[in-house]
Amino acid sequence: MKNLREQTDAKIAAGRKNNPDFMKGVDDIIAKAKDFEDGKNALKVGEKAPNFSLPNAEGKLTSLDSLLEEGLLVITFYRGDWCPYCNLQLRALQAKLSEIKSLGANLVAISPQVPDDSLTKSEISEMDFIVLSDQDAKVASEYGVAWEVPEFLAEHMRADRGLDLEKINNGNGSVLPIPATFILKSDGVVAWNYVNVDYRTRSEPEEIIKALKKMS
Repeated sequence: MKNLREQTDAKIAAGRKNNPDFMKGVDDIIAKAKDFEDGKNALKVGEKAPNFSLPNAEGKLTSLDSLLEEGLLVITFYRGDWCPYCNLQLRALQAKLSEIKSLGANLVAISPQVPDDSLTKSEISEMDFIVLSDQDAKVASEYGVAWEVPEFLAEHMRADRGLDLEKINNGNGSVLPIPATFILKSDGVVAWNYVNVDYRTRSEPEEIIKALKKMS
């Protein structure tokens, strides 16, 4: 079975073949974002993570403090269930979840979608980790991974995919999280992180597991 990076590389390659102009535009946007060091304010190793209280798919609030009571915590920010790269990532994490839990860690995924749309009912029932909704991207901002989506990408989503970020995010604008992953110790301090403004590139589950093994 291909690992996550191989799967995302294959999707990127297909995009370059099927829609080269769009992918060139994405490359340019990502290059500019890196030049401006977008994501440079993301939480760093050794920093204390801000507390939060966010709703799950049923609207029940879950706090960071309550999650940390159980030990190590992996937090991953994703754009939404409409993002194919996010779906690849979440499935890859699900496949490795038993190993993550065996190392004393829980996993929570956070997106700005409204609770009922974070994942479909059938997908949620297949996932064994917590999915929370950060509707105003406040938590993403506090963690330093909020990103204003350039109009080029927003227009592509509207025209080619029929996706309106204003509606998807319940009228809270076109801010999405930079796909980022943090491992928090039980005291809420960041022990490991992965932040990359290129939304097509994600942390490999094996990298997360390797980091957790060093903490166990």
